[in-house]
Amino acid sequence: MAMGWSRFGKKKDMPGGLWIKCDACSTMIFRKDFTAERICPECKHHFPLSADERVQLFADEGSFEELWANMKTVDALGFKDRVSYAEKIENTRQKTGKNEAMVCGRARVLGQDLALGVMDFGFLGGSMGVVVGEKVTRLVEFANEEDLPLVIFCSSGGARMHEGALSLMQMAKTCGALQRFQARGGFYVSVLTNPTTGGVTASFASVADVILAEPGALIGFAGPRVIKETLKQDLPKGFQRAEFLLEKGQVDRIVSRTELRTTIAKLCAYATGSANPATVGAAHEVAGGATGGEGS
Repeated sequence: MAMGWSRFGKKKDMPGGLWIKCDACSTMIFRKDFTAERICPECKHHFPLSADERVQLFADEGSFEELWANMKTVDALGFKDRVSYAEKIENTRQKTGKNEAMVCGRARVLGQDLALGVMDFGFLGGSMGVVVGEKVTRLVEFANEEDLPLVIFCSSGGARMHEGALSLMQMAKTCGALQRFQARGGFYVSVLTNPTTGGVTASFASVADVILAEPGALIGFAGPRVIKETLKQDLPKGFQRAEFLLEKGQVDRIVSRTELRTTIAKLCAYATGSANPATVGAAHEVAGGATGGEGS
């Protein structure tokens, strides 16, 4: 049979990329119905977001002012693998258009000013190296100097092995900065997204005043496969998922992306006394929202 023909006549070309398959329930989602929140309409699975997508969805339109965007990693250890670390970093920069796995800046959310950090899992699995640790530390110090609440969206595979002990040092560095910030009365909200693991979980992700999590997010130190093989026993159902950690008291609340803006803005208003939490966002809602995303 000739190429491009069927038994009923000429085969019509079907444009690619019209449908997206849900990773959780396998539902086929028509791309035009897939909102900026990137949530499955059937099972409410939260798809991954890049740092740029997260900022656009979360911050008021035009309010985000990025800081330290030009900071770049140095291959201090000369790490060698099948591909050198320096080459891997450069390839990732070209692929993502980012210099590192952390984006930081000043933003407003429903009118509330805050210091905002967003990790990007697409950049070497959101791993924390020297630059990520430095940017988190600088963001904490910026929030301290400007008297702003601090919000960090975490998504990471943990400390970056290519930087060895230099990467592990960032755990103490970021926690030290946060201790000074909180000792002065600073307010910090951590949002754990899928996945948040390793050295990030064991440092700045878990020492916030309020710890929120997105539904179904994998949160832990070592991965469940490693733990299962080490213990030689089956793990509880839902182990290391956000719902499991909420039950055990490790997170304060699970919040859907559709509610994150309002939830965090009200928390910041309450903590800083800048506005009545009950009225936060009312003016923006009347105006039809403040984000530029297609789902707003």
